[in-house]
Formats: sequence, structure tokens, C-alpha cells
Amino acid sequence: MVHTVTYFIVGILAYTLFDYASLFAEPGYSGFMRPTDDPLVTAGPLFQPIRGLLFGVVFYLLQDVLFWKSRGWLLTWVTLVFVGIFSTFAAAPGSIEGMIYTTFPVTRQLGGLAEVLVQSFLLSVILFYWVNHPEKRWLSWVLGVLFVIGILLPALGLIVGGAG
Repeated sequence: MVHTVTYFIVGILAYTLFDYASLFAEPGYSGFMRPTDDPLVTAGPLFQPIRGLLFGVVFYLLQDVLFWKSRGWLLTWVTLVFVGIFSTFAAAPGSIEGMIYTTFPVTRQLGGLAEVLVQSFLLSVILFYWVNHPEKRWLSWVLGVLFVIGILLPALGLIVGGAG
């Protein structure tokens, strides 16, 4: 749930701040990224619970290290950044492989890191806090409401977009 919420919120902010509609239409990006009005891009948040579940499996297996230590949030974030962002097996922009094998300018790749670094940071901090403070029922409610909103808005966008 935390992954989906942070993905949705940070994604909306990045879309707005970095003008993804224009950026993804530029040569170089247009052959790599779908236009922002593509139905699959609209549906993107709907797939995030699957990714959240995959993260959850790993976090569960590593819970003694990640959640029961005073700086577990930092270990979680560093792990996500080093393994999931900088060292992916794919040549994703912003990763070491992306810097070597893609033709995207390094400055553009570094600029795009802001979104994933902020999202992974928020995921780590909020998840750590939530796991360590189960008595904070308000947080469960807030995350639950934001999760539903993050799923309903793209679903409604697809329904309305398909009807138009």
C-alpha cells in the first residue's frame, strides 16, 4: 500500500514539475517512453500493488534487519537505491548500465533520478514508521484512503477516456 501511495503522489508531482508530456515527446525519449496520454501510462498506478507485493515479500524476508533496527529506514532506502536504481540488470536511465549503454545524455539521466530517489526515500521512511507504530491507526486510515484514491483516479480516467 505504501509503495502505491508514494508512487502515485511522487509521480503526479514529477509529471507536473518535469513536464513529462513535453519531455516524453522529444526525440530520443519518444522512442523509449510512451506518450503520457497513452492508456497504459494512465493504467500505470493500477499495476503498482503488484510491485508493492514484490517489495513486501523481500521486506518480509529481511524484516529483522530492515524494521527492528533504529536506522532500518536508511538501510531500506540505501538497498532500494543501490540495488533497485543504480545497479539494475537493465540499462534503465539513471542506472550504471543506463549511463553506459543508452544514448540519453547523462545530465538528463541524473535529472530523472530525483523522482525515483524521492519516491524510494518516502517509501522507506513511511513504511518503517508504519511498521514500528501499529498503534497509529490514523496512519493506516490515511494510507488506505490515499491507496483507494490512487487506484480509483486512474481507473476512472481509463473509463472516461475509453468512453470519449
